[in-house]
Amino acid sequence: MKKIFSIAMVAFLVTGVTSCKKYLDQVPDDRLTLEETFNQRGTTEKFLNNIYSNIPNEWGQRNPGGDENAGIWTGASDEGEFLWGFVQSNDYNIGSWDGNSGFVGDFWRNYYRGIRNASTFMQSVRGDAIDMTTALATQYTAEARALRAMYYFYLMRNFGPVILLGDEVLPADAPLEQIVLPRSSFDECVDYVVAELEKAMPDLPVAYNNNNYGRITRGIASAFKAQTLLLAASPLFNGNTDYANFKNTNGKQLVSQNYDAAKWARAAAAYKDFLTQFYPSTYDLYKVMNGGNIDGYLSTRDVFLNDWNKEVILARPAASLSGRQYEMTPYHNNYPREVKGSGGLGATQRQVDAFFMANGKPIEDPTSGYVSSGYSDYTLPYDDQPRSIYNQWVNREPRFYTNITFDGSVWLNRNNGVIVTELWNHGNSGKQTGGGDYSPTGYIVRKAMGLGNWDVGGRALILYRLANVFLDYAEALNESDPGNAEIAFYVNLIRERAGIPAYGSADIPLPASQDEWRTAIRRERQVELAFENVRFFDTRRWKIATTTDNGPMMGLNISQDLPGFLTPTPFETRVFAQRHYLWPIPYTDVNVNTLLVQNPGW
Repeated sequence: MKKIFSIAMVAFLVTGVTSCKKYLDQVPDDRLTLEETFNQRGTTEKFLNNIYSNIPNEWGQRNPGGDENAGIWTGASDEGEFLWGFVQSNDYNIGSWDGNSGFVGDFWRNYYRGIRNASTFMQSVRGDAIDMTTALATQYTAEARALRAMYYFYLMRNFGPVILLGDEVLPADAPLEQIVLPRSSFDECVDYVVAELEKAMPDLPVAYNNNNYGRITRGIASAFKAQTLLLAASPLFNGNTDYANFKNTNGKQLVSQNYDAAKWARAAAAYKDFLTQFYPSTYDLYKVMNGGNIDGYLSTRDVFLNDWNKEVILARPAASLSGRQYEMTPYHNNYPREVKGSGGLGATQRQVDAFFMANGKPIEDPTSGYVSSGYSDYTLPYDDQPRSIYNQWVNREPRFYTNITFDGSVWLNRNNGVIVTELWNHGNSGKQTGGGDYSPTGYIVRKAMGLGNWDVGGRALILYRLANVFLDYAEALNESDPGNAEIAFYVNLIRERAGIPAYGSADIPLPASQDEWRTAIRRERQVELAFENVRFFDTRRWKIATTTDNGPMMGLNISQDLPGFLTPTPFETRVFAQRHYLWPIPYTDVNVNTLLVQNPGW
């Protein structure tokens, strides 16, 4: 009987859904339907678009599971905290999660589904399809190849060494012995991902026009190659003797036990190659000039508000950010809905304290001018008059004001007049006032907040930008070639854009050693990339999360009015043990696949 083609049939095919939703799900054994799907350009592109759908929506973390791969990265790092108990980062923070947790299984299965669909696409796309050309089929194949490699990278960040499926797409009736596969070593995974990205690059465009923003480019593939090598060089996977017994059933070592400094050099070379090819011709730091000088506040704020500016490398186009903006908009009691949110995404005191002073010095420097008590009349960079502000938040660097809403802040949306946010207990956005909507820490995350109503979305959601590249490169270079002048050069480009003095200027000496530079680079990452889903992975790959993500986490005393509100108070005692550096493989998959060894400690 002739098969009837329909959009529903394509949807069924491209999701790779069968009765058993495991990571080795098969595309249904229906060759004629696949032939029909790839017989014309329109349905071929629908299949490819579905593969793209696995790119994570990392700013929608109240619901980290499902099909959006949103993650738990902000609330489960030492920079933030979600208010509501249903947000799964809160379970993660107290150690109440394992291989049965929904977000763990979703990540494992979603990315493997994307990997398998990419392989199916690569085998099936046709240059002689209706309205298709050989050149376009070649480009689409490269996009699918790069996406497949990227999804392996996303798996490796959480699970470590994974199963490499290669190009083969097993038939639906494949015998069990063909789908029971062991994990490859981490170094093998790295080499595979890098090779696949390198293979894809020549057939990818350098850039797209505005009708295709968000598609994979040569620059995106190059950036992911470098990120993969940076991960491989980091302490978690480079000679980590904690994993001495982490082996396959045949005794194969899954994480190398010998530190290899050359891995850092390989990563640095990959970033240098990216910069040589794409900076500043394709990508450049976003800057807003004011009177011939860089405006640090507007530059670091508007890089997230000005869609597809030259700093953006990877982003999800036309994303719905209303949920995230609701979390960042304070409760603002008795104000209209468009300026009345929840404020439920709080920033920790540790993250607040990480930001520098306006003179570029850390607050713990006795010459920084930091004052820990009292109030001053101070004009915030987004205000037009001085207001009484707690001294800890006075004269801070521009990125502080870009990232943090604190008590006494003026709200960004002025359509309903000037609103001063009050975060103490009975304030207009305090715990007692908001009921179920308030900041759990006394501070609210502000980064990437729009200037209008919170429920207006449609902006690009930035996942990786040039500032990441600069800081990644500086880190890799400091570990492989300490003293190289490009370390200071690229870190200082970040500081200068932020409107603070560079290292080596009159009052900010250059770090004097590799260790001092390591500390400086890590601090700069913590500040520049705050709330961008980077810190979670940094503390893990550096093997410092047992310190940074363990024990009491501090905020302000949200149960008190002023002045008691200003007292540093623990809001949570977090649990991070050695086994938490890697996520467990979902228990259901380990139970089925006898060659699939579980991660250490699980």
